[in-house]
Amino acid sequence: MTVKSRLLELLERHKGETLSGEALAGELQCTRAAIWKAVKSLREEGYSIDAGPNKGYMLRMDNNRLSVEGIRLYLKQPKVYMKLYKEAGSTNQLAKQAAVSGEAGHGSFVIAQQQTAGRGRRGRSFYSPEGAGLYLSVILEPKEETLQESLLLTTAAATAVYKAVEKVCGISLDIKWVNDLFYQGKKVCGILTEAITDFESGNIEFAVVGIGLNLYRAEEGFPQELQGIAGALYPDEESASGTNRNYLAAEIVNCLMEETEDLKLSREYVEHNLVPGKEIQIIDGNRSRRVKALEISQDGRLHVQEEDGSTSMLSFGEISIVMEA
Repeated sequence: MTVKSRLLELLERHKGETLSGEALAGELQCTRAAIWKAVKSLREEGYSIDAGPNKGYMLRMDNNRLSVEGIRLYLKQPKVYMKLYKEAGSTNQLAKQAAVSGEAGHGSFVIAQQQTAGRGRRGRSFYSPEGAGLYLSVILEPKEETLQESLLLTTAAATAVYKAVEKVCGISLDIKWVNDLFYQGKKVCGILTEAITDFESGNIEFAVVGIGLNLYRAEEGFPQELQGIAGALYPDEESASGTNRNYLAAEIVNCLMEETEDLKLSREYVEHNLVPGKEIQIIDGNRSRRVKALEISQDGRLHVQEEDGSTSMLSFGEISIVMEA
């Protein structure tokens, strides 16, 4: 690790405390000039570090930048592979590349401050403006190597986000089968689970769970096609400033690892799901049909009643809740 990286780790660990240049130099076994050079570099990157003659250095409490050092402080498995990008095309794509190359394994993840080619289901783009959300992809090694397990991985990811947001932000979200989370009637989080399969055997070698969580509305607002659909945990950047992003990112990963240790449908996923009991529209390509959602089965599938009274099970599909007139 560089002096700058080790210094940031110390400042994150003692956020809000003033640490003398002499003590920092002794801890990092470098000169005070090297400390000052590292501080200068961190400030140029946007970190809010106070300093004064004979006082030392302090990372301000309102500093809320994502950093590898800051996230790692809160991880229950801090030694996993983690890569933070200022800008990325798609974190899912980068995570898949890291998994296939053997560079990263189970529990590793990629996170970006901005995505230029973020993807949602059915090839849709996922709006990922700089700083306004958390965009991360976690690599998992499925135990059963079946496509059915990928459905439970998605429900586990939704539960992980629900738990992490409630713990860190004090906000209770609603879950919409199979992979969306809502707040105050607007979608604030989308989840995309992709499998990396062995070409010869067809078995799943890795799964990549991509999570996009909107923290606040970007200054320019949402694109026209998302108006009235997308939302965020907070109305603006100032309102979100009190949330520790590093802690939230780490807690999402921590909760996901816990939820997938013994993969099953969680109580939270069922209790906080918007869909059971509602009339829904199922969209399959250019076709759609209206059904009644009955319940979510233990394997994650949605039990529905068709218009003719028969019942069926959905393993996947795009649905919308039919609003009552």
